[in-house]
Amino acid sequence: MPDAAKAGLLRALGRSVRGLSTLFWGLALTGLVYLEMVYMETGQMIWLETFGLLAFIPAMLISPLLWHGLNQLRAFQAQERIWQRALSRAEGLAVLDAGLAPFLYWWGQFPAVPLFIACVGLLSFSSLLLLVQLNCVLQRLCAMLPDETLRAETKLFTRFNISLLLACLAGLSLYFLLTRFPVLPAWLGLWMDAAAAAGIWLALFLILMPLAMTMALLWKIKEVIFSSLTER
Repeated sequence: MPDAAKAGLLRALGRSVRGLSTLFWGLALTGLVYLEMVYMETGQMIWLETFGLLAFIPAMLISPLLWHGLNQLRAFQAQERIWQRALSRAEGLAVLDAGLAPFLYWWGQFPAVPLFIACVGLLSFSSLLLLVQLNCVLQRLCAMLPDETLRAETKLFTRFNISLLLACLAGLSLYFLLTRFPVLPAWLGLWMDAAAAAGIWLALFLILMPLAMTMALLWKIKEVIFSSLTER
């Protein structure tokens, strides 16, 4: 490989390491914001107590952080169209989350406003789709790396994550669809009441598992790439 091409590849790999690190910490902070959403639902306003009238700012800063991490990955294999399209879809969802994130705080302050309810619902769906797309990005990234073991491991866990997240999306979609019906059968009404009572905790449990696995994959891929750079 010519020296110029080798230097360009090393720079792209270095940016990839920074991008993967940014995505790792961005996802960790996103998880904290979603936990705060649960606290808002139960009336415990941690952001409000800490930041006062500027309590919506932490939520605004997280999604642009994810976009920045994805943008750092663009320098690697810029000629691969499928890889670049996967990044573009993830970046679009990160931008959408950035626009919707402040509604988490406003919904906590005014939970009966229909616009805030709709925006928080859309944020929940777009965030799940972003996590699905991040797993697709990791699949595409590892397909271009020479480590066969890492490629197989990433393919296995990303498929599990995507399946679980899509099941969560289907369950949430069904729940919100049923809430639009004024009258439901008695057995279905009991199921809806049970889902409303424990649904948010069940949803968090199901989402935290693929979130943690995605973060673990991000860290491992970052370490593999970093190790290859130090060897060079």
